Amino acid sequence: MFSKSLQLILCVIIIFNGCTLITSKNTDYPTLFESTLNYLVETIEWESKEPKDMNKIYSAYDFIVVGAGSAGAVVASRLSEIKNWKVLLIEAGGNAIHFMDVPITAQLLQASEYNWKYKTVPMNTSCLSFEDQRCKFPRGKVMGGSSMLNYMIYTRGNRKDYDNWAEMGNTGWSNEEVMKYFIKLENANLSNSDVNYHGHNGLMSVIDVPYKTQIADAFVDAGAQIGLPVADLNGKNQIGINYIQVIK
Repeated sequence: MFSKSLQLILCVIIIFNGCTLITSKNTDYPTLFESTLNYLVETIEWESKEPKDMNKIYSAYDFIVVGAGSAGAVVASRLSEIKNWKVLLIEAGGNAIHFMDVPITAQLLQASEYNWKYKTVPMNTSCLSFEDQRCKFPRGKVMGGSSMLNYMIYTRGNRKDYDNWAEMGNTGWSNEEVMKYFIKLENANLSNSDVNYHGHNGLMSVIDVPYKTQIADAFVDAGAQIGLPVADLNGKNQIGINYIQVIK
């Protein structure tokens, strides 16, 4: 993972080698090298726009949102639309870095300080290759929460999860009640989906995974051949097989 000091060093190297070469049409740099240099320059710009630590702390707030993951950040943003309300958003961990915005790097963050490093309870029939048969359960500890660790995969919980929460006394958390909010937040552009379970006017773009390997193709085809339905995994029936959906 790039530290801030390493990013600064890389920036200095880029400056001394001439950043103008990056966008020059006559450059002899290989495409990958050129893209890497562009990314590093973009990183420095991204870091410079990061909000500074707030020194002004109010003695009271109208709302305190704990956790700046996918849900908490949206809740705080919506609440802050009311100008007279004071909203405090709290998140553990350090500052985010631009490196985290590249989905494929999520695997490198698993062992970092940005992961709470939770584990499941010991399992009898799963997690057999893990120590004490306890699977790793990555949870994010940074602005963006666990979305920094999950490769931008978009997956809702099962309807029974929400209905069970409601039955335990959590009013407003039944599947029927939360589904309207899932639909409201989406701007879905999917090739194979249950139309009634996706929205198209929200702020979050949900798309088919743009790149599919031959192994992924073979896996989905094999599942279909043995009788598994090719299902919208965020639709009415989530039991089946298909490619994942991702946030764009």
